Amino acid sequence: MKTIIEFKAVDILQKTNIIFQNLNFKISSGEFIYIIGKTGSGKSSLLKSLYAELPIKKGSISVLDYDVEKLNDDNISNLRRKLGIVFQDFQLLTDRNLYDNLNFILKATGWKDKDKIDGRIKEVLDNVHLENCEEKMLYELSGGEQQRATIARALLNHPEIILADEPTGNLDPEKSEKIIALLKEINDKGTTIIVATHDYSIIKKFPSHTFVCENRSLVETSSENI
Repeated sequence: MKTIIEFKAVDILQKTNIIFQNLNFKISSGEFIYIIGKTGSGKSSLLKSLYAELPIKKGSISVLDYDVEKLNDDNISNLRRKLGIVFQDFQLLTDRNLYDNLNFILKATGWKDKDKIDGRIKEVLDNVHLENCEEKMLYELSGGEQQRATIARALLNHPEIILADEPTGNLDPEKSEKIIALLKEINDKGTTIIVATHDYSIIKKFPSHTFVCENRSLVETSSENI
């Protein structure tokens, strides 16, 4: 399988605190990866470095053939369009309905044809099992439905990689399982998924390649050791 993410001798800092040092790590196309670790161990920092939200101090990061540390603003935008980002706190627009949330993203990323926009919104909502929810305001959606809405938003521009930062952090166990099952469905269709989580029960329920942030590095582990 093709390598689509590669860290070479990377140092990542949060302010003056070294989170990762001399990190060497690869992810191949189509993988489903869990990143785990204690609070403050660097899970979110690792994801942010992939979409140039957090600059690296040393080394190089390649994502989908982009050298992230060398990107200008235009190229950062181009890279981010190939990534779907799922936030723990949803980051949906509370003053508009679900359709308008997704329409806003598509127009902001260059979509103009209303029929194509309508078709894509219907398609992603079908993909995340939110059929017929276009007109609902966010307060009318449960927490699990709102998280599925954030996954729908992440899917809009046909991303090659989805980065999910604590996607089950605000959900009860039943809804958490449904979110990971949904991400597994998306992965089965070929999209690479990286999930940063401290919810170890979902890893035992849906085991996959798992790496723990420790000693300023990433170490592969197994669900049996969690």
